[in-house]
Amino acid sequence: MLDRLIHFVLHQRLLVSIATVVLVAGGIFAWNLLPIDAFPDVSNVQVMILTEAPGLAPVDVEQQITFPIELAMQGLPDVRQIRSLSKAVLSQVIVVFEDHVDTYMARQLVFERLQSARGGIPEWAEPEMGPISTGLGEIYQYTLESDTHTPMELRTIQDWVIAPQLRSVPGVNEVNSFGGFVRQYHVLVNPNELLKYGITLDDVLVAIEKNNANAGGNFLVQGWEQAYVRSVGLIESVSDIEDIVLEAEDGTPIYLKDVATVGFGPETRQGAVTRDGKGERVAGMVIMLKGENSKIVVDSVKKTIPKIQAGLPDGVRIDTFY
Repeated sequence: MLDRLIHFVLHQRLLVSIATVVLVAGGIFAWNLLPIDAFPDVSNVQVMILTEAPGLAPVDVEQQITFPIELAMQGLPDVRQIRSLSKAVLSQVIVVFEDHVDTYMARQLVFERLQSARGGIPEWAEPEMGPISTGLGEIYQYTLESDTHTPMELRTIQDWVIAPQLRSVPGVNEVNSFGGFVRQYHVLVNPNELLKYGITLDDVLVAIEKNNANAGGNFLVQGWEQAYVRSVGLIESVSDIEDIVLEAEDGTPIYLKDVATVGFGPETRQGAVTRDGKGERVAGMVIMLKGENSKIVVDSVKKTIPKIQAGLPDGVRIDTFY
């Protein structure tokens, strides 16, 4: 048998050479597609349910949100474990499935149960499933460096310019933002002015909500054309909020600026980011979709960063550290 094989190889040199080249080329091609990770991802199949609960203490979060959601998850097929964490303003429930369960099927099962759980939790609570990722999916991290921009401005750039573009990279599941200050509109109401005009705080809240929307009025026929009627009312600046009419007293409008001070301010935060002991920074973390090839995704992110950098304001720089 061995003699025949040697005889065939010696007399069919061209065919053997071609087969060898094909095998080597196939091996190189397969090597380039081989998933490469610094650490193998052996995470189990799990679905995380996150619910924000502003103003609630941990015990109230547990009673009003966490327990009803845990109860709704009972009885799901192929569930190995259900665990939870309740802390101030946040409920976290993790449903762990058997390893053979498909991730997307697990999320579908949890989603269906979440619909039934909504009846047992406060109306304002909005449970959301976490990203399809694991702790090993944190593949790329960076900070924003600038000597001319404030932490609030850098955080705004991160949230509205950089993160959306990175999320469009194939294989990227989420981009988390850390540090800086999230910019908000702040309406500081003067209680004495409310009493003076006989206006309640609820009146102010309702007025702001109703005056922050666009509306459609169908269309008007003008000859051979249709002119669409629109009411543009989305808030775009501080002055738009200040000019909201709360009530009219003897034909004189009472504006929001008459009873409150409106301006920009930071959202209350629970922590900060520092780097190398040089003060606060705004940071971003790219999270990979579970099951993707980390080398390919990281290479794609690296190619996207220069394109994003070119569109950033002068003086703002993306500095990668991981």
